[in-house]
Amino acid sequence: MTQDRTIIAVTGADREEFLQGLVTNDIARAKDGLAYAALLTPQGKLIADFFLKGEAERFLIDVDADVAPQLFQRLSMYKLRADVALAEADAKVSRGTGPAPEGALPDPRHPDLGWRLYGAASGDDGTDWTAIRVARLIPEWGAELGPETYILEAGFERLNGVDFKKGCYVGQEVTARMKHKTELRKGFARVAVEGAAEPGTPILAEEKAVGTLHSRAGDEALAWLRFDRAQGEMQAGEARVTRLD
Repeated sequence: MTQDRTIIAVTGADREEFLQGLVTNDIARAKDGLAYAALLTPQGKLIADFFLKGEAERFLIDVDADVAPQLFQRLSMYKLRADVALAEADAKVSRGTGPAPEGALPDPRHPDLGWRLYGAASGDDGTDWTAIRVARLIPEWGAELGPETYILEAGFERLNGVDFKKGCYVGQEVTARMKHKTELRKGFARVAVEGAAEPGTPILAEEKAVGTLHSRAGDEALAWLRFDRAQGEMQAGEARVTRLD
């Protein structure tokens, strides 16, 4: 399934400094490849996750089309007097897991996610992306990620989406506190599912709500769980659910 993506071009003399002070990852990672990053609210919640690609005169932001308007609006708000311009680029993205075409870049989240190529064409090679995401515990905007997400609960450290040495960015204080001062009690996990249950079905343990079922591939799925409560056998509708990792 082809994702609907929007590519935002960030140009201007201050573009690098501008982005470095806003996003969760180090912009330097985007100069020779792709960087996975996010823009957060000051309270540490997710506005959008995206890929960053550095080029000679601009950075490209590859973001889910559904959240692109919110991202564009928030970046515009932060521009102030900086020498920065934002515009939708004419580039498109294609992706696959087979032999990478010339100019393709590896997906920084996990090697199994293959490559992404920016140019005149969009599409993919027919890969079952949901199966890969479920197997490798990789959440996606609109399926698992949304405006109530905290990125550490979503596994962004494991997915190379946050840098704890880069310095300040919006939402950095909350994210750093979650990293250093607390044990994560909630987040995404891979679960086994026996029976019929659709994404969005509440997960119960001893008749108490402990989470929500998300993307499913065969008899496995991603689930958002309260780790302290999600023990043993659980239920999602008529299905039996067991945590795998």
